[in-house]
Amino acid sequence: MTKVVVTGGAGFIGSALVRGLLREGAGRVIVIDNLLTGFLENLDEVRAQIEFHQVDVRDQAALLPLFRDAGYVFHQAAIPSVPRSIHDPEPSHDININGTFAVFRAAQRAGVRRVIYAASSSAYGDTETLPKTETMTPHPRSPYALQKLVGEYYASVFTRCFGLEVVALRYFNVYGPRQHPSSPYSGVLSLFIKAALEGRPPTIYGDGEQSRDFTFVEDVVALNLKAARAPDAAGKVYNGGNGCRITLNEAWGLLQRLAGVSIAPVYGPPREGDVRHSQADPTLAERELGHRPCYSFEEGLRETLAWFRDAAGRAAWLP
Repeated sequence: MTKVVVTGGAGFIGSALVRGLLREGAGRVIVIDNLLTGFLENLDEVRAQIEFHQVDVRDQAALLPLFRDAGYVFHQAAIPSVPRSIHDPEPSHDININGTFAVFRAAQRAGVRRVIYAASSSAYGDTETLPKTETMTPHPRSPYALQKLVGEYYASVFTRCFGLEVVALRYFNVYGPRQHPSSPYSGVLSLFIKAALEGRPPTIYGDGEQSRDFTFVEDVVALNLKAARAPDAAGKVYNGGNGCRITLNEAWGLLQRLAGVSIAPVYGPPREGDVRHSQADPTLAERELGHRPCYSFEEGLRETLAWFRDAAGRAAWLP
């Protein structure tokens, strides 16, 4: 890879992808983020190796010169929250739909070879069939799920009508270092870890028996890199999960053991728009992209906990 662009590159997944691209030898990495949900400190150790531009993805005119001569654009920018999209739908609609269109259009006009689009497993909805396969009919249950699905449809249209190669990756529940726990909309595992380190009970919404396909962020980075290279992936959708599922009660139980604490959680009412169970079928990604996740849930949780402990010890990151 020569020149690559990462939108949302100051975010949790985006910044991990930036570091992965640098490890892979990308010659020039352009990071775009408006810092609405991203944090510059996520890029502290690589700032000298990247070009950062504080740009909103809805601003197509600003994107166009940044995209020129880029081989790949990794579109990670979004407002990634189901509850937030229900409580305040306009901003997420604008960024997740209009921003995605602007990215695809600017990429097509700039002659970008391929865009890798961060889609979402929330598109599957709450269907009882497990695991979720890419051929299932989507049933979005929230504005966020619908918005990310619209992005998938635009990905297909831009591939078919405009000659821009777009690959959509349906992320499941991604977790890992730098997943900011300062908001109630944050990923559940970052909130769990923050509670464990502070010695207080976490809040579990619902009975805790809902299950998720928790996927370590480095496996998601590897999937993105493989999706960029796969010759026949344009216009297709792939699951970005590891094929396993863990209940929230099991996740908290394992984290207690790893953190050396024993704290009973507090249970609250279920969250609007949440699905009961989520699990990916990773077969298509393995067959066509050559991707197989490397991290078990325990391995990924150990690494994530270690990173949060170090960050808390330095008083450099945790709020």
